[in-house]
Amino acid sequence: MEARRLAILCSHLNPSSPYPTRGSILGASDCTSGSSEDEKVESSNLQNDCVFCKIVRGESPCIKLYEDDMCLCILDTSPLIHGHSLIIPKLHYPTLERTPPSVVAAMCSKVPLISNAIVKATDSDSFNLLVNNGAAAGQVIFHTHIHIIPRKKRDCLWASESLRRQTLKLDKEATQLALRVREQLCRVPEVHLVQPSS
Repeated sequence: MEARRLAILCSHLNPSSPYPTRGSILGASDCTSGSSEDEKVESSNLQNDCVFCKIVRGESPCIKLYEDDMCLCILDTSPLIHGHSLIIPKLHYPTLERTPPSVVAAMCSKVPLISNAIVKATDSDSFNLLVNNGAAAGQVIFHTHIHIIPRKKRDCLWASESLRRQTLKLDKEATQLALRVREQLCRVPEVHLVQPSS
């Protein structure tokens, strides 16, 4: 059963062969979703100086793990740990809030498939899913991306894991925070609150 799943996954990544070759993994992305000229990513939706846009256009090398018409998953060039990967949209959006919900949904829908493969390939126990959104949150490349960071028991990757967490106090301050968040949600245009149909 596992061999069949691997063959299916590999056929999506490299349709001409059941197993990916070095050339299909290491190299520049061709920035197309198919063979049709109509399906190529519009270069006007990409930024000239953005490293991820250069990868999407095929101008910068990457180690590609997964690609479809909406997004690309690559190994991080400055990994926190072996297997640290990034899911990036093929169009340029500088921050998560400026990324259309349909693009975020497309990226997130790939997380179970890709993270499962990364966890198994790195012999990890689990993974962190992380978005650094904005400079204060540690975003360095201003092109939306999701980090998949494989984890092993006692790897001590985050210093905050050793910190003792505080219990939420159900007091006036917490209630006021909840009211302020709900107030902000009421200001969001209805189009952003509509749930996708299944």
